[in-house]
Amino acid sequence: MYRSHTCGELRISDVGASVTLSGWVQATRNFGGLTFVDLRDRYGITQLVFNQDEQPELADQANRLGREFVINAEGVVRERSNKNPNRPTGDIEIDVLRFSILNAAKTPPFTIEDETDGGDDLRMKYRYMDIRRNPVKENLIFRSNLSLQTRLYLSQQGFVEIETPNLIKSTPEGARDFVVPSRMNPGQFYALPQSPQTFKQILMVGGMDKYFQIVKCFRDEDLRADRQPEFTQIDCEMSFVTQEDILNTFEGLTRHLFKHTLDLELGDFPRMSYDEAIKRYGSDKPDLRFDMEFVELNEVAQGKGFGVFDNSELVVGITVKGQADAYSNKDIKKLTEWMQRPQIGAKGLVYIKYLNDGVKSSVGKFFDDDELNSWKEKLEAETGDIVFILSGEEEKTRKQLNELRLEMGRKHDLIKEGDFKPLWVVDFPLLEWDEESNRFHAMHHPFTSPKKEDHQRMLDGDHETMKSLRADAYDLVINGSEIGGGSIRIHDRALQSKNFDLLGFSKEEAEAQFGFLMGAFEYGAPPHGGIAFGFDRLCAVMNGQASIRDFIAFPKNNQGKDVMIDAPSLIDGEQLDELNLALNLQEKED
Repeated sequence: MYRSHTCGELRISDVGASVTLSGWVQATRNFGGLTFVDLRDRYGITQLVFNQDEQPELADQANRLGREFVINAEGVVRERSNKNPNRPTGDIEIDVLRFSILNAAKTPPFTIEDETDGGDDLRMKYRYMDIRRNPVKENLIFRSNLSLQTRLYLSQQGFVEIETPNLIKSTPEGARDFVVPSRMNPGQFYALPQSPQTFKQILMVGGMDKYFQIVKCFRDEDLRADRQPEFTQIDCEMSFVTQEDILNTFEGLTRHLFKHTLDLELGDFPRMSYDEAIKRYGSDKPDLRFDMEFVELNEVAQGKGFGVFDNSELVVGITVKGQADAYSNKDIKKLTEWMQRPQIGAKGLVYIKYLNDGVKSSVGKFFDDDELNSWKEKLEAETGDIVFILSGEEEKTRKQLNELRLEMGRKHDLIKEGDFKPLWVVDFPLLEWDEESNRFHAMHHPFTSPKKEDHQRMLDGDHETMKSLRADAYDLVINGSEIGGGSIRIHDRALQSKNFDLLGFSKEEAEAQFGFLMGAFEYGAPPHGGIAFGFDRLCAVMNGQASIRDFIAFPKNNQGKDVMIDAPSLIDGEQLDELNLALNLQEKED
């Protein structure tokens, strides 16, 4: 028997019991007559004691143990004289009578502690050791619990879990596909799915009514903290539903997950249109954990001879409460330079300080104190507040001010730890016009339905009409992160064909790419819609973390590489020949 108990299980009530433990050596301490070994498994740490006087041979062996050795120990539980209140097993220790080394270990390249000295690249190379650390271990256990609770809730709601294929057809919409060559069909390729979108719609045509899947998806795109080339979605679809039905169902799922994994009751799920979110916060995923709404200043700031404002499409500001004295000229210069970075791209930053002894502003030469004071009511500012103002092209300026608003929230501790503010953003535009490609792009994806009242307008309207179409689409946002997105789908062939026309597909291209779906619509497709939650991102947001990487057992780095197994890697010529790729590569070189 390797173990009768885990290393996190024994308590004072177990004193006198004979036990067997197995695990990894966390640390050893030699005090001459006594040697202490902290033994760790995924459940916790238990202290082992070796007595030099009573069993010198065992104590000598214990003194030669290194960190991360795997050992098995038998002994008797006894009460500790020097208890450790910070450890669940801190009241007891094991008086070791026998032990054996199951596997020796090299000295680890970083410490297996909550706060480690290993950098990201090193820890990813030795991921199997990183997983032994509590933060990563607990994240993976949390992910497992979240998965189980998701399945529990959806099954109780009548959803059926169905797997869809991983080898599918490449489609031109969305991010780049990962492609897989077919040995049996020379020169042809599968694609790995960016989502199971068309398959879950076909399941609705098949009458499955309520589908879900916790599914792996793949996108060959540039990476960042909340992106990986392979990621997981809670993917769902429902038939005979309206937008209201879907929002209520998945608001229920979200409440269930927070209650049964974090023991938190979520508050209201307010709803906000896309246009309202952009106008008030400059973002379609606003963080509602703090206020600081945008205030448009065109009426009061333009026509006063200040060209920067007069020549701008939009003048807009935010009020930072109680921080007027917190910003010296040096601080404002530093903040301005932060806003001028290429990632944000602001041309400058205007400020107004409402101080006890008057008003101070970077535009004081163009606006007198009476004018600046007259803006106070509009800005909802008071003495002691500072206002920051940006101007320029409307869309860019709103995005830039959103970045400043978020920075103010972080900088001034306006975001409370453990606070969660969900939000449904609805009524997205159906299409976006792209000047460079001179065509429309789908705001969500090409299967999203326009609002019912816009169906005929979409079929009959002109180019300008198309720009004003609204989608039956919705995003769930929590704390400024998009957790999930979905829509009511098109279920009519004529409407779907028209959408492909608008997106620049020829009739032949649309038929070649999506003929199977439009064909299915001709055999009795029900009205349907769905949503997909980013499972990795949901894990991160629920735990107050920015990166999804530590909720994935074996993530890729920022270059899309798995440095532990060294993937991607070259394959040998024989495999290339089998896949008919060697000839293609040679032709390209020639």
